Amino acid sequence: KGALNEAGGDMERAIDILRARGAAKAAKRAERETREGAVGSYIHMGGKIGVLVEVGCETDFVARNADFQGLVRDIAMHIAAADPKYVRREEVPTEVLEKEKDIERVKLREQKKPEAMIEKILTGKIEKYFETVCLLDQPFVKDDKKKVHEVVTEAIAKIGENISIRRFTRYQVGEGIEKKKE
Repeated sequence: KGALNEAGGDMERAIDILRARGAAKAAKRAERETREGAVGSYIHMGGKIGVLVEVGCETDFVARNADFQGLVRDIAMHIAAADPKYVRREEVPTEVLEKEKDIERVKLREQKKPEAMIEKILTGKIEKYFETVCLLDQPFVKDDKKKVHEVVTEAIAKIGENISIRRFTRYQVGEGIEKKKE
C-alpha cells in the first residue's frame, strides 16, 4: 500500500519500487554466511537428463521452508533446460575467457569490422557469452524477463535470509561418448 501511495497510484511503478526495496534488502544480507541449505534434484525427459544442485541459506528452518524448496527445484529445472557450465562469471577460467575473446576477434576481423570498434563489440559479445555459460546470468526458464540472479534476489527479499547457489552437476545420457564411425 505504501509503495502504491509513493507511486501515485501507478501499479507498474509500485511494483518497480517494491522490487528495488527487495534488492536493497538482499544486498544487506549478502555478507551473511549460508552454511545451511538443501541439495535439490531434477530428472527430465524420461531419465535422460538429471541435475543435482546445492543451494545455501542461513538456517535449517529456512532450508525446510516450502518457498526455499520451490526455489531449489526451479533452479535444478533451469539447469536441466539451460545447461550452464558455471555458477557465476568469476568461475570462468581466464584461459577459457581469453580463448572465447580470440575466437570473437577473428570473427569480427573476418566481418571487416574497424579495429577501433572490435574491443567495444567484444565487450558485448563476452556479456552474451556469460549469459550462455553462467547460471546466474542466464534468463530464467520460467520467466525469461528475469535473470536467475534476480530470481534469487527476489527469494532473499521474500524469505528474509541470504541465499546462494553453491554448485551443481548436470548429467545427460550419452554425454561425452563419441559415436563410432562405421
